Amino acid sequence: MPVLVGIGKSCHIMRYYRTTAAGKKKKSWELYNEQRVWVASVIVDLHNHSSASDGELSPEDLLQRAQNEGVELMALTDHDTIDGYLALRELAKTANDSPQLISGVELSCVWSKMLIHVVGLNFDADNEPLRSALVGQQQARRVRAQLIADKLEKYGFTGAYDYASNLAGESQIGRPHFAQFLVDKGYVNSLNQAFKKYLGAGKPGDVKLTWPQMATAIDWIQRAGGVAVLAHPLHYKMTATKLRTLLADFKAGGGQAIEVICGQQNKERTQYLSQLAAQFELMSSVGSDFHRPGSPWSELGKTGPLPRDCVPVWSQFTVNAAS
Repeated sequence: MPVLVGIGKSCHIMRYYRTTAAGKKKKSWELYNEQRVWVASVIVDLHNHSSASDGELSPEDLLQRAQNEGVELMALTDHDTIDGYLALRELAKTANDSPQLISGVELSCVWSKMLIHVVGLNFDADNEPLRSALVGQQQARRVRAQLIADKLEKYGFTGAYDYASNLAGESQIGRPHFAQFLVDKGYVNSLNQAFKKYLGAGKPGDVKLTWPQMATAIDWIQRAGGVAVLAHPLHYKMTATKLRTLLADFKAGGGQAIEVICGQQNKERTQYLSQLAAQFELMSSVGSDFHRPGSPWSELGKTGPLPRDCVPVWSQFTVNAAS
């Protein structure tokens, strides 16, 4: 499969077609600087979720949807697990017109007593220390699920754990499953209301776990040869000053990029984040944060382009995708 190569700062990922030894045309990618002729931009989505964590679609259905939406470079970034990616990596190599797939994960961690998410991209998915760390993250999530159920039980919502566990099946049990429990049992009218009343930050079902420090999560990614990306920087409820402190610590800890675009957002947000990326000399990433169909603001591949002065994170992808 083709190698993704970065060749400088003002880079754009380009698509071209090469002829294989068998005489077939194969889609490939290169990066060109602004002095080269523009050919065609690639649709990139480096943040999305499958049923391996809290998404609705199976990894296989997610890949098919990405293909249908025209996504050409993709990372599946389930919460604290790479099971979905492992299920796809061989399929993505052989499927016709499948998006180019790289490894991904969204790690839960803590900075200044706040829950922060760090996306890891293009790492060695067979790295044993990372695999061990993810086992620990999954164990923490199971403990958290039981604690959420215990808290809901105190409010008279009995049977939450068993119901949520059945909904999750072999997937990772999480808050969306408890939210669905509350909806199905008639305790709330919608998933959104479930989070606002019971499962969101500071609500009765909110459980604080001892997640690893942000620097530790970054280290896991880097030691596996990957790139650490701060996920959705504007989703955290903090002042502009505190966000800059977070970015400074993220950079000092080895972080290399931030999500300049996460889902559909206005131009002002994109410009603000691109300025922060430039200020802290961080690369820029793009992702939809897709979880399920029916959410047009977070549809796969529907994110818009990076500003021209951004350095795309994929300019650092120097190993074969889906490896």
